[in-house]
Amino acid sequence: HVQLVESGGGSVQAGGSLKLSCSASGYRLDGSECVGWFREAPGKGREGVASIRDGGATTNYASSVKGRFTISQDNAKNTPYLQMNSLKPEDTAMYYCATDSGECPGTRVLWLYEGQGTQVTVS
Repeated sequence: HVQLVESGGGSVQAGGSLKLSCSASGYRLDGSECVGWFREAPGKGREGVASIRDGGATTNYASSVKGRFTISQDNAKNTPYLQMNSLKPEDTAMYYCATDSGECPGTRVLWLYEGQGTQVTVS
């Protein structure tokens, strides 16, 4: 049973930073799968934010976060991360990590395995 648990969310002022973590259990991340982060804000649909595969050699980002967010993965700790810098109020959303096989664009929104999310609020 694959379980993903996000942490690291919180409230920050515009321009601040947060680093999200995603603890994976029941599945060993080996870099071959696609791992990603997406977000959902009230009244808005899902928005894919970033993805990573090939042991970190391949990363992709949505245009809205490119240059500000960095996705990474520590396979030894079985943990993906999302470093978010220069946060804006429009980044306010629930952030989810996810994993699956298949295509791995940064804008991916449909996943086989998803976590429960962590709230990020930027004011």
